[in-house]
Amino acid sequence: MQNNVLILDFGSQYTQLIARRVRELNIYCEIHPYHHIPEDLSGFKAVILSGSPFSVRAEDAPHPDLSKIKGHKPLLAICYGAQYLAHNFGGNVEASNSREYGRAHLTKIYDKTGLFKGIPQGSQVWMSHGDTIKQLPKNATLIASTEDVVNAAYKFNNEPTYAIQFHPEVYHTTHGKELLFDFLVNIAKVKQTWTPAAFVDTTVQDLKNKLRNDKVVLGLSGGVDSTVAAVLLHKAIDKNLYCIFVNNGLLRKNEFENVLHQYKDMGLNVKGVDASKRFLTALKNLSDPEKKRKAIGNTFIEVFDEEAHKIQNVHWLAQGTIYPDVIESVSVNGPSVTIKSHHNVGGLPDFMKLKIVEPLRMLFKDEVRRVGKQLGIDAELLGRHPFPGPGLAIRILGDVTQDKVRILQEVDAIFISGLKKWNLYNKVWQAGAILLPVNSVGVMGDERTYEKVVALRAVQSTDGMTADWVNLPYKFLQETSNNIINKVKGVNRVVYDISSKPPATIEWE
Repeated sequence: MQNNVLILDFGSQYTQLIARRVRELNIYCEIHPYHHIPEDLSGFKAVILSGSPFSVRAEDAPHPDLSKIKGHKPLLAICYGAQYLAHNFGGNVEASNSREYGRAHLTKIYDKTGLFKGIPQGSQVWMSHGDTIKQLPKNATLIASTEDVVNAAYKFNNEPTYAIQFHPEVYHTTHGKELLFDFLVNIAKVKQTWTPAAFVDTTVQDLKNKLRNDKVVLGLSGGVDSTVAAVLLHKAIDKNLYCIFVNNGLLRKNEFENVLHQYKDMGLNVKGVDASKRFLTALKNLSDPEKKRKAIGNTFIEVFDEEAHKIQNVHWLAQGTIYPDVIESVSVNGPSVTIKSHHNVGGLPDFMKLKIVEPLRMLFKDEVRRVGKQLGIDAELLGRHPFPGPGLAIRILGDVTQDKVRILQEVDAIFISGLKKWNLYNKVWQAGAILLPVNSVGVMGDERTYEKVVALRAVQSTDGMTADWVNLPYKFLQETSNNIINKVKGVNRVVYDISSKPPATIEWE
């Protein structure tokens, strides 16, 4: 615990990115809402304040109590954090005449020994704020400026408290990682001990101590998260881990059989349960995406509970929950707006009466993959694209029928196998096909057709928080479209989705 970093979240869209950059330096960090500062700060060697959509001058602006932090621990305040320190410690923050947003350059660096050690003058930074710091707080010294922002960075005298008006965590700040290194390693003296090997060793030992001889049941999905969670638990408790892999009838073509075989080759204690008819019955005549998700979630819990009750004396339920799920379930301003129901976080029905164990709850997706590699899990399995918990049901817009599932499974199989054949699969973060609730007129041979339209979707991302559509080669799209229309009965038109997230989401529902 002695080398942790605390990130206080003021609601910035970039807060998770700060954590990811810190973790990339092999330093463990945790995100806490600004109004839930831990009582015991002894385990934290440094603190970072995030940006925020708020103005420090607003009545409802976040106002944390930093009395146990500022002056006591190395502190880096980013954007809103920098304005907050100025506003509350004798400086002056005013509304800027124009919103300072986008690329800027450090035209002057006044101190090359601390935060900006090794960072060249002229280095590009990323600004994103509406207010500007007109006057530094008392007992503070200016350390950097840009062409438009005089007070771009400052330091409090005689204490390791630094403030910067730009975002070092974003890609557009070219030396942002070096700045975070200078603050955390050179100034705060935090050790870089957060590695996959260290995580595996610590987690396996913690699981042994926590679970002892208890039985644990885990719902496997075939995805990376649940697989890595299963292998970690298997390493800790061996045959006391009981894995259940439920076929909801909404998986990819042949996925149930293929993944089940793969799991058994890994030595896991896995039971496959084919409940596809039950799920399709629960989905009958449902078109609303949230109702479909809830029907699938409720049916899964029923099936899983029935299977879990067949195992005697189970005390724990394991889940593949990862850190973004945890962060998103704790909002700075109370519960955040629900865009989609999540299939992991949200609790279990009372009748299950099991304690929860989540071995991956502090990891980001890329860290899960690195831990999986450390555990010796097959690279092909670790490289699998994310797949939604509700499966193809949310890629079938409108109601779900067995025939629609068949059509989409065939289309998806052609698309995914084509990506692999063209060596594009590993260049894409997630890909899939969507069956649209419209028919289109077509001509096959000399006959008029009126059949389904499918949309193909391929995105590039790091963790799914933001995503860009992938510019797939035209020849690949041409070949894929021809294969789908010629081989899948019921489809006569293929389109390609070129929307990024935001404003769109990765899945259509």
